[in-house]
Amino acid sequence: MQKKQKKAGKYTVGSIKITMLKTAFAMLAGTLALSGYNIADTYFVGRLPGSDALAAMGFTFPVIMLVGCLFRGVAIGMVTPMAHSLGAGKHIRSATLVTYGFLLMLTVSLIMMIFGIAFGYKIFSLFGAKGTTLELTIGYMNIWFFGCVTSSMCMAGNDLMIATGDNKIASMMMIIGMVINVILDPIFIFGWGFIPAMGVKGAALTTVCSQFICSLVLWKLIIKRHHLLNFKNLELRQLRNAWQIIIKFAIPAVIGMLLIPVGSTILTRIVAHFGDIAVAAVAAVNRLESVAFVIPMALGMTLMPMIAQNYGAGLYERIDECRRFAMRFAFVFLMMMAVIFFLVSDWVAVKFSTEAEVQKLIALGLKIIPWGLAWVEIHRFSGFFYTGTGHPHKSAWLNAMRIIGFTIPFSLIALHYQSILGIFWARFFADTLSGVIGFILARKLTKGFLKK
Repeated sequence: MQKKQKKAGKYTVGSIKITMLKTAFAMLAGTLALSGYNIADTYFVGRLPGSDALAAMGFTFPVIMLVGCLFRGVAIGMVTPMAHSLGAGKHIRSATLVTYGFLLMLTVSLIMMIFGIAFGYKIFSLFGAKGTTLELTIGYMNIWFFGCVTSSMCMAGNDLMIATGDNKIASMMMIIGMVINVILDPIFIFGWGFIPAMGVKGAALTTVCSQFICSLVLWKLIIKRHHLLNFKNLELRQLRNAWQIIIKFAIPAVIGMLLIPVGSTILTRIVAHFGDIAVAAVAAVNRLESVAFVIPMALGMTLMPMIAQNYGAGLYERIDECRRFAMRFAFVFLMMMAVIFFLVSDWVAVKFSTEAEVQKLIALGLKIIPWGLAWVEIHRFSGFFYTGTGHPHKSAWLNAMRIIGFTIPFSLIALHYQSILGIFWARFFADTLSGVIGFILARKLTKGFLKK
């Protein structure tokens, strides 16, 4: 028999399926909003003359992913043990971890801001950006790097609200951020009234402004509503102990997630051999495919804290039920999305670029890559189960397998044969193989808990 808690966390009681569907429904609008950020930026920047601006956005994508994964890793290091404590009914311990985690996140953000602004030219030159495209890329990223603190705090704030079970508020803040972004994008990019046209710089400024507003609201709620942030009686010994716990989870999580933008960076460099048109097309496909993940992401956003709370409470049967339901749902839904992408690929391509060659490549990418997206999500969910049960290093190995073991080697083969079409097929095969392996390993993990 599994032990009952004195004070159960929200995710440790009730039907798994109903809880996951209810929380997914609550998060649906929020995940749509997250996709809206990328779609809005890509759409408005794509309206600028020529392909330089959209290519510049393509070069920014892997770096933003890289820094974002660093922030996400630190957030996971804070949220996962915090969720374990919530599942076990230990609120004071949860608040301690969040308070010192906040200080760690702030420190990391400031370091990344200074580093990014100082070395931006060298970084993007190495990626293959040149001339006007390089200048546009630097203009965007200098503003984005300046807003590192707001980006990290907005991300961590949302993660904490979701981990506590306050999904509706988290979703609402994502929507508010997206609405601000959509309103300000055309104003800052094209100019309006006394506001000058800033081009791609305007897209970056819009993102920083929306995240700043959302982060202020989120952390006020974390303090007032959940009482998880308290700077009274700070102690160096407590800070050291809390950081050790957070870093124990954060380092493998960061390494595992950094492999994704590092792989994206290498792939961008590979694609750059085919010219700016190819970079622009692949960047657009990367952003457009995020639409397919909206509903599975809504489900997945609560998956890790649900796993962590139940693991802290010792409710292993619930963890296995989470795995079965989440993976089946993701597979069926994303295969349906692959069919839709295939049917509308030509129409979508025209809407997101004014260049005929870019449109052609976008359409090709949308006909091939989406067939592997179901396995991408299953692979991602598999990592959640390892991290949520206290094994983030194994999640890192899963990411290494997908990026280093499959995606990069397959893409290099496509480069060898000078085939941009091969780049798309490389992504498909890498996603499928890694997803199948992740599914097998996650099943073995959860079934193993049931034998204890």
